[in-house]
Amino acid sequence: MNLKELAANLGLSQTTVSRALNGYPEVNEDTRKRVIAAASQHNYRPNTRAQSLATGRSMAIGHVIPISTNHEMMNPVFGDFIGGAGEIYARAGYDMMLSVVPDDAEDGAYRSMAQRNSVDGIVIHGPRRDDPRIALLKEVGLPFIVHGRAPVDDTDYSYVDVNNRRAFERATLHLADLGHTRMALLNGLESMDFAIRRREGFEAALKDRGLPFLPQFHRSEEMTESYGYQAAREMLAQPDPPTAFLVSSLITAMGVRRAVEERGLQMGRDISIITHDDDLGYFKNGGEVPVFTATRSSVREAGRITAEMLLGLIDTPQNGPRQHIMEADLTLGLSTGPAPR
Repeated sequence: MNLKELAANLGLSQTTVSRALNGYPEVNEDTRKRVIAAASQHNYRPNTRAQSLATGRSMAIGHVIPISTNHEMMNPVFGDFIGGAGEIYARAGYDMMLSVVPDDAEDGAYRSMAQRNSVDGIVIHGPRRDDPRIALLKEVGLPFIVHGRAPVDDTDYSYVDVNNRRAFERATLHLADLGHTRMALLNGLESMDFAIRRREGFEAALKDRGLPFLPQFHRSEEMTESYGYQAAREMLAQPDPPTAFLVSSLITAMGVRRAVEERGLQMGRDISIITHDDDLGYFKNGGEVPVFTATRSSVREAGRITAEMLLGLIDTPQNGPRQHIMEADLTLGLSTGPAPR
């Protein structure tokens, strides 16, 4: 079925159908839903080449993935984010361009995309301290949104992020309320912005409760299961071990649990664990009752929001930078309990 046939089937003009599928704000929401439902029913996909010729756009969104010795972005979280963003791109008739490049070729990839007009916008992943990509994309003039934030002027660019500082502050306060005074932080790489903010939240909560930051109970590494296991194993072997762990990923928390059980301790009774849970589609934190108490936020939903905001920025760039902060839920599971006496 082509656009003309779909429009005739709906009793609408081709222009209205096209605008509904491309997310134009002037289309009535009920009409938009009816058009999208009909397009899905008849397996209609817009002709990307025709759209490109008509609009002067490439009808593609770029994602540049650097090859690195650290794999903070090439993990299950990235897959779920792309899944959410891809839903929105497909609905609007956009393709996704993934470019995998060496770390030192990332700048060149952005400049090439801009010069060749191969994409209409860019999503920046894994923002770092003093991230140069924000200034670069402003220079080349490509619309972009950062998934996360960088410690630069937060009003000066578009981003979608989780309130990581507040999430870990709430988690630490919860452990303090349970009587824990010796808490370990197993953070992600603290060259990454999300990890910087999580540590800030952890330290702020300790200060609020008059508790010390204990350097021997702090680690910052790539978030793997073996990292959680080794770090927890070493800490639990100390004369005064931590009674609680605050962990930056569900995968790492599984390693902590392995170390806890290896020592014959029970999670939730002898040792408490709170982790961040990205609510991945195929990697769930238990069933109806979560295994781990967690700060929970959907990466797939972040992908959807990022894609919608970027397409809006492409359509109306004059509206300026757009920001969206997602609050994480603190969900109680089986992994936390009062500090042991």
